[in-house]
Amino acid sequence: MTRAPTSVRTVPPALEGRALVQAFGAQTVLRGVSVAVQPGEVVAVTGPSGSGKSTLLHLLGGLDTPQSGEVHWAGERVDSLGTQLRAQRRAAQLGLVFQHHYLLEDLTVLDNVLIPTRLSGRGDGVRARDLLARVGLSGREDAYPGVLSGGERQRVAVARALAAHPAVVLADEPTGSLDRANAQAVAQLLVNLAREEGAGVLLVTHDDRLTRYADRTLHLLDGQFTDEAPDFA
Repeated sequence: MTRAPTSVRTVPPALEGRALVQAFGAQTVLRGVSVAVQPGEVVAVTGPSGSGKSTLLHLLGGLDTPQSGEVHWAGERVDSLGTQLRAQRRAAQLGLVFQHHYLLEDLTVLDNVLIPTRLSGRGDGVRARDLLARVGLSGREDAYPGVLSGGERQRVAVARALAAHPAVVLADEPTGSLDRANAQAVAQLLVNLAREEGAGVLLVTHDDRLTRYADRTLHLLDGQFTDEAPDFA
């Protein structure tokens, strides 16, 4: 008797953008960009200022809607979700690190890190404290953002993005304001998240030290990916 072939179950990318186009007025910022991040993969995106890197992250994070193209989170098309459901999915699945830290000034460092866990119902104070220790902020849990340096605020933002066990982390220049030692600690933390928890990580950076931790690096130039490494000078 001949057996029917066994079906192979494929896992969708943790995050995928397909043929993304975005323009602001007469300026087209993204020109049909496609990218996929697999679970457990670290992808770096480099490019000069104005090449569309931050715009790409906002589209992939469901914070803006592309003029054309599709964004998928774990195989689910984002523009098929209503506003409330999209926000719920984002809180449950994504960790976001922006160039601006967006910390709440009237909350302590620990309470800022715990915000995503309260929205998603995942994570706890033990994990939050561990993440703060891993980015060199042990003992600063009860401090308020107003007394922190720019680099400390950035490290709080990174810990906050990882607190709720995200399936995907989107990071915009996560080490831009950090010294070498702290940049290395943050980079290692992001890599460990991918390796140990199977999260996909996509980070935008100008920092060559950070691209060394990535599984692959994509170069964005004039709204398109190119094989040529961009010149930041």
